[in-house]
Amino acid sequence: MALNIVIMAAGKGTRMKSATPKVLHKLAGRSLLAHVLKSGEPLAADARIVITGHGAEQVEAAVAAPGISFVRQMPQLGTGHAIQQVVPALVGDGTTLILNGDVPLIETSTAKALIDTCAGHALVLLTVDLFDPTGYGRIIRNQDDGGVLAIVEHKDATPEQRLIHEGYSGMMAAPTAALKRWVGQLSNNNAQGEYYLTDIVAMAVAEGLPVLGIKAGSETEVLGVNDPVQLAQLERAFQAQQAENLMRAGVRLADPARFDLRGTLTHGQDCEIDVNCVFEGDVQLGDNVRIGANCVIRNVSIASGARIHEFTHIDGEKLGASVGAGALIGPFARLRPGAQLGAEVHIGNFVEVKNATLADGAKANHLAYLGDATVGERVNFGAGSITANYDGANKHRTTIAADVHVGSNCVLVAPVTLGAGATIGGGSTITKDVNPGELAVARGKQVAISGWTRPAKKR
Repeated sequence: MALNIVIMAAGKGTRMKSATPKVLHKLAGRSLLAHVLKSGEPLAADARIVITGHGAEQVEAAVAAPGISFVRQMPQLGTGHAIQQVVPALVGDGTTLILNGDVPLIETSTAKALIDTCAGHALVLLTVDLFDPTGYGRIIRNQDDGGVLAIVEHKDATPEQRLIHEGYSGMMAAPTAALKRWVGQLSNNNAQGEYYLTDIVAMAVAEGLPVLGIKAGSETEVLGVNDPVQLAQLERAFQAQQAENLMRAGVRLADPARFDLRGTLTHGQDCEIDVNCVFEGDVQLGDNVRIGANCVIRNVSIASGARIHEFTHIDGEKLGASVGAGALIGPFARLRPGAQLGAEVHIGNFVEVKNATLADGAKANHLAYLGDATVGERVNFGAGSITANYDGANKHRTTIAADVHVGSNCVLVAPVTLGAGATIGGGSTITKDVNPGELAVARGKQVAISGWTRPAKKR
């Protein structure tokens, strides 16, 4: 049977007090609507339709993707009116699943349960037991068999009906053919002058069609967002859930209340994460990784045994970044896109690395910039030294071979190559290649390159 997934995302959300459409506000780094779409991805729908209205162009541009179509509801005259607009886009005679674009944490398993229970012949509502059901439509059940008789909107409920704590989540699965017929019969004869989708319950009951209620696993799964307070509350609830999942998988969080995951985090065994760390994009941790406090880590692979000290910022963006086994990064270090660090690399305080490869054992322990560079094994890069990779029009690469020592306060003007074992004297500006093993000292207009070789270390 054909499956339609319809997501209602037309509302203005005036209580958000923002020009941004409500469904585009962010939860854990993704828009509310993006969360709902992601939950529906595994369900293999024949049609995925988003109903837009307020800020339609902005909403459609934000989530446009293959397989997603849009129907506009202009003006917005209620939930029933929204489904009336989408009727021509529904395919087949199977099941239509209706979700809310501002209810982001619906689980795929819950959505599938609605679809399976509907099976193209029953109207199935997602309900929830609420401590405070204010604002939710109340579920009126048959006392004999527990079937749903009606949903009464909070605004239209009697004082007795408002005492009911089982609320309607706004999500349902319905037989597609029947849904088309029902929404065509809706009336706006109510306190708000709107077309309520919930009125189809009475129509299904009158036709003798089964009307069933499935309860959500948790209140968090069906909570909507109407103002910044609710958005913040839902963010913390979601982060607490993610933190608990990680801890049950073996990750040690110093304080789960001070942890934020805004993407995906995979990990090995025996990992520790201190307080106030933010993970975004795709982050991969090997075994025995330690993350210090107050780090922001995005789109990076960190190998086993690495230590990320406090206040480090890593952002691989589209290029990605990688940190080798046993590496030490920070505190106050910054790794930018294309930073590829080998095993036992040391990147210290106030060091920035961008689009650079550092081989095993290389060190830049403080106050340095390595951009567009290839750095060999065991290189020691001095404090205050930089690779000057940009000439105002183009970027050039610096190549530093193995065992080079770069003194403090040096400028390596790319393109330039430093041969294996070379030494760059402190305060030098290097504009020419340096041969292996040579000492280069360049200050002002005076340049001295000799055949001096660094003495062997005393044993």
